[in-house]
Amino acid sequence: MAELEILVQQFQKKDQGAFEKLYGMYSDSIHGVVYNIVRDTAIADEIMQDVFIKAWQKSETYSSKKGRFFTWILNIARNAAIDKTRSKSFKQSKQNLDADYFVNIIASKDNLDRSTDAIGIKKFVEKLGKKCKQVIELLYFRGFTQKEASEELDMPIGTIKTRNRNCIKDLRDMVL
Repeated sequence: MAELEILVQQFQKKDQGAFEKLYGMYSDSIHGVVYNIVRDTAIADEIMQDVFIKAWQKSETYSSKKGRFFTWILNIARNAAIDKTRSKSFKQSKQNLDADYFVNIIASKDNLDRSTDAIGIKKFVEKLGKKCKQVIELLYFRGFTQKEASEELDMPIGTIKTRNRNCIKDLRDMVL
């Protein structure tokens, strides 16, 4: 763990070697999460590149006191992917999709395995209860807002927020 902290500190000092190592460590996982939200490889590639550039430019805002580096960069990626799906250009590009796009969404709707395996937490997510799995899948792997998850699961938004906080705490306790 100390080695990672040193690497992150070098990254924050704009060390290109540290950037390359962190990119190598996290790019596949970040790409997997982004892809699960945007469902387009080219767009996921573009967002992933932007995420690492943004992390490089804003590296001084990361603090190990607030959480792990991976979580920090994952949140940047998740937010960038969600922003992209809400953009006018993205919505217009998806108006004339072929049927394969929808088949993949339907086929993977309840398949949390691939998503969680992409970032290496599958074994931990599997230990959570069904309700936690549902909330985490919608919010973190499918890019739903809390309001959208509330509507999808037919639960009050306050319940979604509480469940999200509790489920993430449970995951954090298992992982750390």
